[in-house]
Amino acid sequence: MNGTEETAPTQPQHAAAENPNFVPALVVIDMQNDFVSGSLAVPGGETIIDSINCLIDLPFRLRIATRDFHPDNHVSFADTQKNALFSKVMIYHPDDKEQLFGIEQVMWPVHCVGYTDGSDFVPKLNSKVFDAVIHKGTHPDIESYSAFRDIWGKSETDLPRLLKEKEVTDVFFVGLAGDYCVKYTAIDAAEYGYNTWVVTDAIKSIAEDETVHFDQMQKKGIKFTTAVDVKTMVQRRPVY
Repeated sequence: MNGTEETAPTQPQHAAAENPNFVPALVVIDMQNDFVSGSLAVPGGETIIDSINCLIDLPFRLRIATRDFHPDNHVSFADTQKNALFSKVMIYHPDDKEQLFGIEQVMWPVHCVGYTDGSDFVPKLNSKVFDAVIHKGTHPDIESYSAFRDIWGKSETDLPRLLKEKEVTDVFFVGLAGDYCVKYTAIDAAEYGYNTWVVTDAIKSIAEDETVHFDQMQKKGIKFTTAVDVKTMVQRRPVY
């Protein structure tokens, strides 16, 4: 992640690791072909695969992956809206017939269309060990950056239920992109009451200057750590 060391100071991890109630989960965000080498490639995305695989091997209580899994006419696509790439437009929930609660949406290139190669996990990712895979953005008219819920907060995925069932206390986030799906999922995790950690050397962002995004997360109580420190934390916990 560009400039991570300067913009995201890490926090001490020992208190979490020594907490007898420490139950960690790993959430791997959107390590898909289109985000690594395809139509919406995040710079440097391929460089974090090895670090993520090392974390996947650790004894987390849950190991979950997310995938964008869009229909080919998704509301976030510039082609769908007939707008310029990376321009911004207001979109509305399909239930908001009077269009009272709009949210600004970036117009993306077509990406991660369900059941295409672009939506598949990158081949080098150790994807066979995930306990669950959460699909996001499956409705043509609803955007979902967070793996918890859509951008209006009207519908949840299975992620809140899975974390609750396994009595998870701490959630660690890695993957792509740090300034979009990682950020918004981490913010939701904090709002749902979890101790939330972003592993700064296992994420990459679209933006070159990530300071504002780290500031937003830090203000929500999100902690920053490294893959080495996560290994220390998780290996100290009891093995389930």
